[in-house]
Amino acid sequence: MTTLRQRRVGRGTEAAEDQPSEETNVKPDGKILSDHTGGKLWTIISITVGGIVAISLGLLTSVYVATLHENDLWFSNIKEVEREISFRTECGLYYSYYKQMIQAASIQQGLHGLVYDNKTESVRTINILERMNVYQEVFLSILYRILPIQQYLEPVYFYIYTLFGLQAVYVIALYVTSWLLSGTWLSGLLAACWYITNRVDTTRVEFTIPLRENWALPFFAVQIAAITYLLRTHLQPVQERLTLMVIFIATFLFSLTWQFNQFMMLIQALALFVLDCLDMLPTAKVMWLYIIQISGLLLVCVLQFFNSMILGSLLISFNASVLIARAIQKNLKKGGLLNRLGKLILHVLLVLCLTLGINKFIKKILNLESDEHIFKFLKAKFGFGATRDFDANLYLCEEAFGLLPLNTFSRLSDTLLFYVYIFVLFLMAVAAVIVAFRNLSGSNQVQLMKKMEECTITLKPDAAYSLVHTVLFGCLALSTMRMKYLWTSHMCVFASFGLCSTEVWKLVLKCVHLYTSQRAQMIKYSIPIITLLYISYKFWPGIMDELSELREFYDPDTVELMNWIKSNTPNTAVFAGSMQLLAGVKLCTGRTLTNHPHYEDKNLRERTKQIYQIYAKRSPDDVHGILRSFGTDYVILEDSICYERRHSRGCRLRDLLDVANGHIMDGLGDNEPDLKPSLYPRFCEEIKKNLPSYTMHFTRVFQNKTFHVYKLAKHK
Repeated sequence: MTTLRQRRVGRGTEAAEDQPSEETNVKPDGKILSDHTGGKLWTIISITVGGIVAISLGLLTSVYVATLHENDLWFSNIKEVEREISFRTECGLYYSYYKQMIQAASIQQGLHGLVYDNKTESVRTINILERMNVYQEVFLSILYRILPIQQYLEPVYFYIYTLFGLQAVYVIALYVTSWLLSGTWLSGLLAACWYITNRVDTTRVEFTIPLRENWALPFFAVQIAAITYLLRTHLQPVQERLTLMVIFIATFLFSLTWQFNQFMMLIQALALFVLDCLDMLPTAKVMWLYIIQISGLLLVCVLQFFNSMILGSLLISFNASVLIARAIQKNLKKGGLLNRLGKLILHVLLVLCLTLGINKFIKKILNLESDEHIFKFLKAKFGFGATRDFDANLYLCEEAFGLLPLNTFSRLSDTLLFYVYIFVLFLMAVAAVIVAFRNLSGSNQVQLMKKMEECTITLKPDAAYSLVHTVLFGCLALSTMRMKYLWTSHMCVFASFGLCSTEVWKLVLKCVHLYTSQRAQMIKYSIPIITLLYISYKFWPGIMDELSELREFYDPDTVELMNWIKSNTPNTAVFAGSMQLLAGVKLCTGRTLTNHPHYEDKNLRERTKQIYQIYAKRSPDDVHGILRSFGTDYVILEDSICYERRHSRGCRLRDLLDVANGHIMDGLGDNEPDLKPSLYPRFCEEIKKNLPSYTMHFTRVFQNKTFHVYKLAKHK
């Protein structure tokens, strides 16, 4: 098991502010610039300073996470095998393809090895570029080969520095989004500071570097920034076309780098759908965004050799259904309140039926079952019946796929982020309800218009999108902890925008009858500055302490295992074991695997369940037959799984296997009435007794405190 220990001494050597809240230009000190030249100069200075601050904060964030990574692992001083072991689970699998491309005799041979791969899954040849989102590894490896940097920079550093560099893009995109929403770069500064001080809940890049989301989320943030700009009014046609191009590129890159892209963009499409139905966004722009989502995903589908999971995604079915429904219902936004509500209900039902129908038709035509485990997991998670399905329970028992822990909110509250977020969310939600009602009622009465004036100003299209976006992704984060990083980063943007927004403070002050233009401007700048000073005072010492704390990577058992495999087994040997460990085996040794952590394939899921019978109550003959059917030469057993204590009873891997096999679970506690005792003891425990029924099939060839490796007999 990997641990981090203290090091031993002596080892080794403002976007353009073209959306002002008032007709005149206002300086932070409240003075009005009546002179046109002076106002223009102030705008140029503001944009220049804001841009410099954005780039500086982005670069500082990259250096910050890179330093944390180095300090935690002493990455520059450990051996190559230790560096590779530090890429845990699926991270190691993805990085192995980068290493494979680097070590290939040529780029062409490297690509051929990925398209016709027979080492990732034994007795099968699979197309890695189709099955997995690894184009970023391919691109980076080619870039490393053609650039004259091999003598100065190791491949692993080129890889991790690229990921840390993307954090700069991420922070700059969040900064720009907040700036566009509020009209002041001070908002962007606050958003970036909140992102950094809430690092535990906004990113995990420093310890899961190759994870797909660390590649994808910076591009998603760029896309959101571009959408925010697109939803501004009075854009020139050239500006609009360029913005749409940026959105398409960002959407494409986001889709290319993460297998869960379709689910994230489905939530985004739902946000656009809700706002369009409530007449809070320009319909033409929304239609363009639907088309861009479909186009980006289809282009990725082509690059992934027509991956059927993409073609059968709910996103494509939903967006196509909306476009068809809008073509059928052309007068959706005309009429009175009841008339509009009736049309909307029909519209929603039509879109829902079309989506389910199109999706079912596509999946039936393609015989698609790659994503069924996700829907089984969701069905069980939200209480639509208990399940004994091994794959669904595997997800349900993982903390990352559980509910968002309550201590998350206490950490976010320490930086004042959560308090500000709730305050802004409440105001914006109230405004949204009022504006939506006014839009649906279709009333043009002067009195009503005056009454709603401040709400209309508060909820511009870009702010309305940001509101629904944060609500939907908040629901996702609350239900699934792993997805919190999509919400918390946007939480920083949304809270800072509200705190620096003239419209928000104008609404608050008018409600308490204290509104003046000067007072709103003063609060708009003073409150964020006070917040920044508080954050700096409270968290700067902690950040400095964190940067000065030095640890080192320490996992001698795994290092010993990998070195033994490289030295004592043939290059063609096939290994079976847990999918997390096998990803490391492939990366460190290049040996062939029976299974791996990339779970988006039905055959692989069934194979993994079979391989995991090594931890179930099965006979040695059964286990040997199963392993040999996948060409296994060696099997690795882990005490941490066989005698697992991390999960409670019912969620241990051995319990999931027992229930799936119809056997009662170990230990005290209830069992379902139809479960029966197994005829055989647990394989991973009994094999260590060296009984004849086991030794005739398995010979122990390696062991340490954590791992036991057995060689399989090859019976005729």
